[in-house]
Amino acid sequence: MTYQLKATQSVEIKEMLTLTDRRFKMAKGTFLYQEGMTANEVYIILSGKIQISKISADGRELSLRICSTNDICGELSIFTHSPKYMLNALVIDDAEIAAVKKDTLEKEMLRNGSLAFEFMKWISDHSRKTQTKFRDLVLNGKKGALYSTLIRMTNSYGVHLSDGILIDLPLTNQELANFCGTSRESTNRILNELKRENIISVTKGKIIIHDLQFLKDEIGCEDCPIIYCNIE
Repeated sequence: MTYQLKATQSVEIKEMLTLTDRRFKMAKGTFLYQEGMTANEVYIILSGKIQISKISADGRELSLRICSTNDICGELSIFTHSPKYMLNALVIDDAEIAAVKKDTLEKEMLRNGSLAFEFMKWISDHSRKTQTKFRDLVLNGKKGALYSTLIRMTNSYGVHLSDGILIDLPLTNQELANFCGTSRESTNRILNELKRENIISVTKGKIIIHDLQFLKDEIGCEDCPIIYCNIE
């Protein structure tokens, strides 16, 4: 069984799709937008995956979420003066994207109370997700941050097998480290410890969690609803 967080389009997605003025495709490895660029559009992901991240002044990367089908990105530019994109959006799986002009969306939200309300709910949920991620990164240390990230990934991309949960998303150790705000070396060490204890295994670049409860117990998991405890 695979977790389905976005089985159907939400109200705000359906209404936003009627406002789009262009649709386009992007190849893996290209940027939809980068930090500092003028923010003229908000984007809806029709297919593929987009990784949202922040690059620090010294070149370190912190990956914040992965956007997939029916997700919105670039939304932080709404109702701001002379907006710039605050984050980077990297295509990690060939994607098709619909673009809505920022001005068009703002005018429609002022006119359409239902759309504005649903969009505010979406922003609120997204804010809660972000807060819980930063809580885990700050309070649980390097090991706890990795454990938390693995738990979130099972909720987003987990496929149940007879011997555990497969995270159906290929990730390098560096990419995984970027989600934890730590170094590749630290991530390698912790992953190797988990392998030795048979908590996880790795096959074809994908992680299988054999003892999810161990990870939850180690960080004092509060069993938050999946809608908040995910990597999306």
